[in-house]
Amino acid sequence: MRLIVMFDLPVLTATNRRDYRQFRKLLLSEGFLMLQESVYMRVAVSKQSAEFLEARLASMAPPEGIVQSLIVTEKQYASMKFLTGETIKDVRNTDDRLVVI
Repeated sequence: MRLIVMFDLPVLTATNRRDYRQFRKLLLSEGFLMLQESVYMRVAVSKQSAEFLEARLASMAPPEGIVQSLIVTEKQYASMKFLTGETIKDVRNTDDRLVVI
């Protein structure tokens, strides 16, 4: 499973900018990788673990702006097409290191 988080947060005030930085640091500390600006992804072992992580992020999301999440299967994620640009061959962006116990 993959959990994709997309967000559009305001950066008009100092508080907004602080909330943005804290949320981005939270995503990175939780193991998310940036796919694009404001689009982050993480591999999850199961649907339940993805939903748990989704709920955890929801409880820590900034009060203003939009934060959306999407849970997709590995097959759905693998069918993503690049219309412009190239894929990055990074082992962190594959399930090669995923070990299910």
